Amino acid sequence: MRVSHVITRLVVGGAQENTVSSVLGLREIPGVDVDLISGPTTGPEGTLEPSVAKFPGLLTIVPDLVRPVKPWQDWMALRELEQIFRRFKPDIVHTHSGKAGVVGRLAAHRAGVPIVVHTIHGASFGSFQGAVANAVFSEAERIAADVTDHFVVVANAMTDQYLAAGIGRPGQFTQIFSGFDINPFLSAQNDPELRQQLGIAPDEFVVGKLARLVELKGHDDIFAVAPDLVKQCPKIKFLFVGDGMYRERFAATAAKLGLTDRFVFTGLVRPSDVCRYVGIMDALVHLSRREGLPRALPQAMAAGKPVVAFDCDGAREVCLNQKTGFLLAPEDHAGLTLRLTELCREPELRERLGRRGQALVRDSFPVQRMVDDLHSLYRRLLAR
Repeated sequence: MRVSHVITRLVVGGAQENTVSSVLGLREIPGVDVDLISGPTTGPEGTLEPSVAKFPGLLTIVPDLVRPVKPWQDWMALRELEQIFRRFKPDIVHTHSGKAGVVGRLAAHRAGVPIVVHTIHGASFGSFQGAVANAVFSEAERIAADVTDHFVVVANAMTDQYLAAGIGRPGQFTQIFSGFDINPFLSAQNDPELRQQLGIAPDEFVVGKLARLVELKGHDDIFAVAPDLVKQCPKIKFLFVGDGMYRERFAATAAKLGLTDRFVFTGLVRPSDVCRYVGIMDALVHLSRREGLPRALPQAMAAGKPVVAFDCDGAREVCLNQKTGFLLAPEDHAGLTLRLTELCREPELRERLGRRGQALVRDSFPVQRMVDDLHSLYRRLLAR
């Protein structure tokens, strides 16, 4: 079985970590020959390239495969991918992310690849953008869907959204949770030395957020409620784990609110170190407006942390309201303030929600389960 995975870029992010884990796991299975194709990775969001580049021949960089819409480069990327597929002759091409998802699937079809699979990590259309962009991206998805044999979704919410938009057919979707190495999170500790390094006192209540510092991730919602939360919980601190193009803007917002000392920016953190930062959190918030199923939620739950999330895309499939955390309507700032205040004041509530969340993640999110489910899906598709 020969499989080519294709992604637009390998920044530090959930879709990228999912893809790298899938490729590295599949290459350990006897009889599976796998490679990874990506566009170039640039910017402040970090890169996962070293984790795959250390395996000779595993990673191929296509310079013209870029995230922005650039018709000439997109055409060149299509031709380059088609040539790569004709040389490698994969039985399956498995694409990820918006640009690589469309260009990669069309290239695979042109190259005569027998099976084309696409993972929907998050919809490329929706209320988070304007009507023109929605029309363009949803039409591109419909065109690519015509040459797609199967979709993998990280949350069932993605299946519902795509079918409602007339993309794909019932029975063409398989849900596979985005697995990760859960053991470091299961054993994560509240490390006093790390707290001291970050200027966080032992008795301070830490509200954490794992996300790139970019738009649509919900950082602005935290700033909106921060002044009230500081009044309700005088020992509260906000821990932003990650980096991105909005770093300076968010730091300026904290200063404008007079809360610079309440916000801690870690900068870029290696994926293998994320568990250390989750360990010192007392609760995690994830308020994204566009995310298939944010890995931050199950990662925090694996560490026994309660989560608070907006009811967006697949969040409700792991953030079970009042069982593993609190699920809120988007922009419910009053509810966000109330729930975080409750978690700050009630350690027994944090313990109860965290324990239930840990049990859910332990069963559903091990990385090996994701790899095994993918391999089983590939075998079923090839058997047809």
